[in-house]
Amino acid sequence: MKPPLILVPCLLCDEVVWAAQRAALASVAEVHGALHGAWDSLGALAEAIVARAPPRFAIAGHSMGGRIALEVARRVPERLTGVALLDTGCEALPRGEPGEREALKRHALLELARREGMRAMAGTWIQSMIHPARIADETLVNIVLDMFGRRTAEELEVQIRALLRRPDATAVLHQLTCPALVLCGREDLPSPPARHAEMAGQLARATLAVIPECGHMSPLERPQAVSEAMAGWLEAVGRAA
Repeated sequence: MKPPLILVPCLLCDEVVWAAQRAALASVAEVHGALHGAWDSLGALAEAIVARAPPRFAIAGHSMGGRIALEVARRVPERLTGVALLDTGCEALPRGEPGEREALKRHALLELARREGMRAMAGTWIQSMIHPARIADETLVNIVLDMFGRRTAEELEVQIRALLRRPDATAVLHQLTCPALVLCGREDLPSPPARHAEMAGQLARATLAVIPECGHMSPLERPQAVSEAMAGWLEAVGRAA
């Protein structure tokens, strides 16, 4: 029996963001996808995953999905065989001006989506989310625009509310003893390598992977490098089982 692995996508993304990893890891894991429902809290999203999950499983989350994975870990650490956190963070919304600035930026994107449509909003959003050298890569850019185009402004509003209400998950890192992968793009602007190094340092059994020439959308930007890092992590998960 191959070990179960649940893949949790980022804000507004669907199973396409994990397509390369699903294919690459299918021989070593029983891969399941988790899509975000209409819940406006990370905890509720995590509980929906837990309710459908096998008794024991590994979980990998990208960006917002990484925060959801940590909420799963908060609830059922004893059921987890491994955790992979990609291009993400663990802190709550900052107090004061930094938090207000983040909220304003997210709500500006929401207003753009309402005014001009989801693809137009995604065209603005992606400018700081992928490596600058990939902005001219029409294939990559259109994958992201198409994913966002399949969603609605109402769904964006719900997911923004969940992110702005996010709890601090730092304590969860200290409680995890299963093998962990902490991965990001070297040029990830919203979730930089220093943040991931700090998270890795708080985990008992973490491997840190920083992917060169890569921004925030690492599973799409550098699929082979991400798949290889995840395969190595799953080997560690198997050895610990």
